[in-house]
Amino acid sequence: MIDDIELLRLIENNSRLSYEEIGTMLGVSSAEVEQEITRLKDENVILGYQTIINWEKKAPDNCIGMIEVRITPVKNKGYDHLAQVLSKYDKVTACYLMSGGFDLMIIYEDKTLRDIATFVTEKIATQEGVLSTTTHFILKKYKASGVIYDNTERDDRQAIIL
Repeated sequence: MIDDIELLRLIENNSRLSYEEIGTMLGVSSAEVEQEITRLKDENVILGYQTIINWEKKAPDNCIGMIEVRITPVKNKGYDHLAQVLSKYDKVTACYLMSGGFDLMIIYEDKTLRDIATFVTEKIATQEGVLSTTTHFILKKYKASGVIYDNTERDDRQAIIL
């Protein structure tokens, strides 16, 4: 029998592992691994596979905003309604219900700070029940999705000592 948690941790860390490789690591057959992964997909436990890209190296002008949203839940709809509406925007990469001083945390990626500000003022602030927003901008990533980004810039100049 396959330990779901162990299987999920393996493919979370490297989704390119073959069924044979996973089977070897878990001590089961590749057919059992395939069957278990299919079951986990059917149950919406495995939602997709993702490649983690250091966009700062290829698209350094990309901006990421972390938008705190305070809301009054809509009657008979609660927090979920607004979260679902805002999550449908393509450039919203994450939406979380939070505890503390605000209710929703939206992660939004776009080309410029102005684009993010426009999203906040035109799409979020105009929604029924939104009380306030606070936007933070990511200046530099050090670690995301469990991966440490190698952002160290090397200075290959030789030191001159007089």
